[in-house]
Amino acid sequence: MRKLLVFNQTSLDSFIADAKGDMSWAHKQDPEWNDWVASNARGGGELLFGRVTYQQMASFWPSPLALESMPVVAERMNNGPKVVFSRTLDKVEWNNTRLIKTDIAAAVRQLKSEPGPGLVLMGSASIVSQLAQHDLIDSYQLAINPIVLGTGKSMFDGLEKPLSLKLTSSRAFKNGNVVVSYERA
Repeated sequence: MRKLLVFNQTSLDSFIADAKGDMSWAHKQDPEWNDWVASNARGGGELLFGRVTYQQMASFWPSPLALESMPVVAERMNNGPKVVFSRTLDKVEWNNTRLIKTDIAAAVRQLKSEPGPGLVLMGSASIVSQLAQHDLIDSYQLAINPIVLGTGKSMFDGLEKPLSLKLTSSRAFKNGNVVVSYERA
């Protein structure tokens, strides 16, 4: 059975985007961080997105800026297998992407039962919350950024019961980011 990992960058107060949906605060460019991001991208897995995150990613990663500034990550993002969950999109055009318009929890259960690499959900706050409520997320990898936004988009809005997690690893970076990894307790 495949495992589902959530990877998100968050503010210190646990928002993945500010109140306007901006997350430019999460894009630090320094060699140590960039090396870790490239190494993490090499980990593979089938990428999962909601519509908004998909559209943001599909507009950036094929761009010349992405290909020049982060070639390893761009190669992985552009060529790896991807799934976008959307009730409103009629087609997807980013390389190696398939569209799922059905019940998200049922679709993820099916994806987890199929053979293949692990699954990595990025961004997609409302999907994280939905899947967490159905106990379908196996682990969380959060890059906590040293910024307090005060308000914004939480990936756990609407969660009806607490999630008990256990810390499996952590790493601090010179840029102030701390990456923490948790599994279900």
